[in-house]
Amino acid sequence: MLVFALFIGWWQVDGPGSPEPAGQMPIALSAMDFSLTDHEGKEVGPGTLVGRPSMVFFGFTYCPDVCPTTLSDISGWLDDLGEEAEVMNVVFITVDPERDTVEAMAEYVGHFHSAIRGWTGEDEEIEAAARSFRASYERVPTEGGNYTMNHTASVFLFDAVGRFVTTIDYHEPREFAVPKIKRALKEIAKPETS
Repeated sequence: MLVFALFIGWWQVDGPGSPEPAGQMPIALSAMDFSLTDHEGKEVGPGTLVGRPSMVFFGFTYCPDVCPTTLSDISGWLDDLGEEAEVMNVVFITVDPERDTVEAMAEYVGHFHSAIRGWTGEDEEIEAAARSFRASYERVPTEGGNYTMNHTASVFLFDAVGRFVTTIDYHEPREFAVPKIKRALKEIAKPETS
């Protein structure tokens, strides 16, 4: 019965019975234009991701629950993929560049799977990246003059040529998430249609 329920869930969430995503989808990586810095100090941008399937997640290092949970989930998905994970780009883009310096990002991503790269940059470049991915975020004041960040909690999946494939939602079960990633991996060889 459990297997049947999982199959029905897959069919409706990611299989042939799945609906088209609602709202605006991210544009192709090749159409994006922004420049950031990775956690090793290297200049990166959307072109860095083209050529390999990619997972992209927006968040921040001071995030109390969504970000560490999602990065832990991503680490588990990568472990499940085994050698297939080696061909993927996996990027965590900060929405809090004021606190998330190159050094802070390096320390933070070091707690998760070694494939995960941390990207940071200037406010306007983070804004440009978020617009392209159709991600949203906002600074929310907290007590004592501090702040937190509200942000999109989905993981964006792209194929090797930079086309958007799908998203993985926050707390989506592994048995649904991993097949979505495999779908992005399988689309490596498919040519762009015009």
